[in-house]
Amino acid sequence: MSGEALRVSGRILVGPEEVRDDLWVVGGRITFDRPAAVREVRTIRGWALPGLVDAHCHVGLDAHGAVDDATSEKQALTDREAGALLLRDAGSPADTRWVDDREDLPRIIRAGRHIARTRRYIRNFAHEIEPGDLAAYVTAEARSGDGWVKLVGDWIDRDRGDLEPCWPRWALDEAIAAAHAEGARVTAHCFSENSLVDLVEAGIDCVEHATGLTEETVPLFAERGVAIVPTLVNIATFPRIADSAAKFPAYAAHMRALHARRYETVAAAYQAGVPVYVGTDAGGSLPHGLVGAEVAELVKAGLPVTAALSAATWGAREWLGRPGLTEGAPADLVVYAEDPRADVRVLAAPAAVVLRGTVVG
Repeated sequence: MSGEALRVSGRILVGPEEVRDDLWVVGGRITFDRPAAVREVRTIRGWALPGLVDAHCHVGLDAHGAVDDATSEKQALTDREAGALLLRDAGSPADTRWVDDREDLPRIIRAGRHIARTRRYIRNFAHEIEPGDLAAYVTAEARSGDGWVKLVGDWIDRDRGDLEPCWPRWALDEAIAAAHAEGARVTAHCFSENSLVDLVEAGIDCVEHATGLTEETVPLFAERGVAIVPTLVNIATFPRIADSAAKFPAYAAHMRALHARRYETVAAAYQAGVPVYVGTDAGGSLPHGLVGAEVAELVKAGLPVTAALSAATWGAREWLGRPGLTEGAPADLVVYAEDPRADVRVLAAPAAVVLRGTVVG
C-alpha cells in the first residue's frame, strides 16, 4: 500500500464504552491498523467522535418555503462546519438530490415533502390534502425519499382556537401501513397531547418535538419503541409564538404550558426507555449549525452526558442505519480540543472536521 494517510491520535471515542488511541484514514476510509508503506501527511490530535447527526433539519427550506440551490448549499456547509455530517431532512419541498454528488457536503437522509391537512400547516411547506388521499401521498413520498415519510400530526385549528390532531385514526392506519409496505419509516410533527395515541397505535416509528407526552403516553411510547426527536432549541421559541397568537388565547396558553414543562417531558421519556435523538429543526425559522446546542439542551433536561452524546453520534447513526467509527467505514468524524464527555459545550467548537477522509474544517 502506498500514498497518503491521515492519522487521528489521542482519544478516539468509538462508542460509549470503547476508546482507542489512534485511527488512520486511507482512501477515505477508517482503519485501526497502522497502514504499511504510506506517507503520513497529517496528524490531528484530540478527542474524536463520529460525525454528528442532526436527525431533524430542513435543507432546502426557509420560513417561506423552498430555497434555491445556493442557499441550500450554505445551509449544508453551516451544518458541516458544526460537525453535523449526517442529516435527516425531516421534510422539504426542495429537490436536494444534487447534494449526493458533492463529496464536500454532509449526507442527507430525506423524508420527502411534509404531508399536511388542508390549510393546517405553514404555507408553501407541505402537500396539503384530505384524509382520503393520505395513503396515496405517503406511498409516493416513501418511493421518492430515503426510507422516511413526514406527516404533520397536529396543528392549530383556527375554528377551535387550539392545537388539534390533523388525521382520523383510519387514515393513519392506512397511511402508516402503506409506508411500511414500501420499507419506509414514518415520523410526525406533534406538539399536543391529543394526537399521540392514535399515531402510536397506528404504528408510527418516531415523533418530532413530542412536547405533549404525558405520564399516560410515555409508557406507550416506551412499550412500542417509538423514538422522539425533541428539538429543544426549537421549543425555546414557543413563548414567542404564543406572544404572536393573542387572538387565540387557548392556543397561546397551551404553547406556554408545553414550553414550561419541556425538560420534565424529555427527562420522563428518557427515564422510561423511550429512544431520544438529537435534532434542531433548522431551516424553517432557525439557522443551521445548532447540533451542539441541542446536545447541551438534552443534558440540561437531565440526560446523562454519554446518553446525550449518543443521541447525536453512536446511537443516532445506528438508528439511521449509518456506520460510526468502524473498520472500513467512510471517515466522517469530528475532533475536539477537549473531552466532550467532560463538557458537551465543546461540541460547539470543533478543532477539525473530517468528511469522507478529507479535512474540511
